[in-house]
Amino acid sequence: MNKETSYVAFSTQKGGAGKTTLTVLVASYLHYVKGYNVAVVDCDFPQYSIHDMRRRDMKAVMEDDYYKMMAYEQLKRLKKKPYLIKCSRAEDAVETAKSMTEQCEGLDFVFFDLPGTINNPDVVRTIARMDYIFTPIIADRVVMESSIKFATIIKEQMVGTGKSDIKGLYLVWNMVDGREKTDLYEAYEKACKEFSLPVLKTFLPDSKRFRKETATERKALFRSTAFPADRTLVRGSNIDKLVEEIIEIIKK
Repeated sequence: MNKETSYVAFSTQKGGAGKTTLTVLVASYLHYVKGYNVAVVDCDFPQYSIHDMRRRDMKAVMEDDYYKMMAYEQLKRLKKKPYLIKCSRAEDAVETAKSMTEQCEGLDFVFFDLPGTINNPDVVRTIARMDYIFTPIIADRVVMESSIKFATIIKEQMVGTGKSDIKGLYLVWNMVDGREKTDLYEAYEKACKEFSLPVLKTFLPDSKRFRKETATERKALFRSTAFPADRTLVRGSNIDKLVEEIIEIIKK
């Protein structure tokens, strides 16, 4: 990758599609496994889910010897701290990112966790400043209609007009149920193709592992801001393949 910082958002207007989880998984994998320098701007007011996750992660590291040792070994091995997370209102998100790039020299990626709306002018202006947008989709009619509408508006009113910084807009399958008929997904992909909306090759399965966080049981972690997903859980999750595909797109 070049030295320029890429602004990336997993963004959609429909809740429950997994944009926050995807943001954390991809950011952590890039930072802790692939060696990139990452930061996150949490704009999801008022809950600030990613910032709250970091608070829980660091509480576990401070209070539990198991996680404390994990953090120590990781710091010794990687020689880098957990990535920076800052809360921001949508209208201030880009300025917040700029201050983070000054604070963290050599940032490769800044991820933005944005509110799920296209009707807010502040959110729209921030979306327009992204370099890449990945919209998670699931095989649900309401979610698909909402996601396609969201992506189409961005494509036609921002990308198509040249009135944005967006270099690429892609849909990504999330929570894929292996038991469902493939023709259902083929029908949805046909609809995406009709709207000229590219879909990533990699899909993420529907799995309980995506909810595994720091806990008193000291089980293998998957979703964490302080650690990468456990290697045993990465197998079959496709998160490693998703990250590779995203890197390939941004490297072009």
